[in-house]
Amino acid sequence: MLKTVAIIVVPNFSIFEFGTAYEVFGIDRADRGSGVPGFDFRVCTPVPGDVKMKSGLSMYVDLGLEATADADLVIMAPYGRDEDVPESVLDALRAAHERGAWVMSICSGAYALARAGLLDGRRCTTHWHYSQDLASRYPKVHVDENVLYVQDGTIISSAGTAAGIDACLHLIRVELGANVAAAIARDMVVPPHRDGGQAQFIDRPMPTCGSAPMEALLRWMVENLEHEHSVGELASRLHMSARTFARRFRAETGATPAAWLNSQRVLRAQELLETTELNIDEVAREAGFGHSVLLRHHFAKVLDTSPQSYRRAFRGQLAEVG
Repeated sequence: MLKTVAIIVVPNFSIFEFGTAYEVFGIDRADRGSGVPGFDFRVCTPVPGDVKMKSGLSMYVDLGLEATADADLVIMAPYGRDEDVPESVLDALRAAHERGAWVMSICSGAYALARAGLLDGRRCTTHWHYSQDLASRYPKVHVDENVLYVQDGTIISSAGTAAGIDACLHLIRVELGANVAAAIARDMVVPPHRDGGQAQFIDRPMPTCGSAPMEALLRWMVENLEHEHSVGELASRLHMSARTFARRFRAETGATPAAWLNSQRVLRAQELLETTELNIDEVAREAGFGHSVLLRHHFAKVLDTSPQSYRRAFRGQLAEVG
């Protein structure tokens, strides 16, 4: 169970990315009736004292790296220069990984994980600004610059700025369940999860696009996932020709109507797998796939997993003991 979180900061660390981790793990929400447990959130650094931030401000940190010794999660905050990261930090990251703790990097913090050897042979991500450099400096690391975050085993890496929130909420969801992640997200006024990219797991977003008529149509489609919708039928709702509608739909959503519908059905299935006891056949029908074979096919295609595996992972440990 995720209880103790230690974030490592070094000179020139970024306060915003640090703040994303603090907002998720550092604020005590245990007394708000939301079911969110309190976390032991620790800020540590190789040499306790004033640590200068990238912004020019300083923060006093009174804990050394010993604070990582029993942490369930160790986060490497992003930093400015590699020379700011001493070997003791790399040792702390290695030790955390070796004893089975979660290890996370936010933005350029991935460099420290790579230097520690934790990303060798693994897939990871970082801010797109650094991705090519990280890949060239560490050829054993598989850097994917097209995603918001990556989980590979017990190591999570995220891109810059708000992607750190997505990675933290992803881990909350894995460890404590979707309801806890959603409660924290509501408190922060952010989506419970954005699409992390290939094989990432996301909540059902409210459809938005460029025009009010199209957005109203998308909402209607979401409310009627159990039905098939031809291009002609959808076009007539907006008083367009089928050709004009198909072109406009792709321009505003980035997908064909069929592909968009299937993505929404997958999202609905995710929600049902997380929050209900429906069996796989029932989930398939409720989500609009009709048959479990189609549900499994689209889960494998979109999420690279099965509905059963998804349910086991994202009901969370709290759900298992509840």
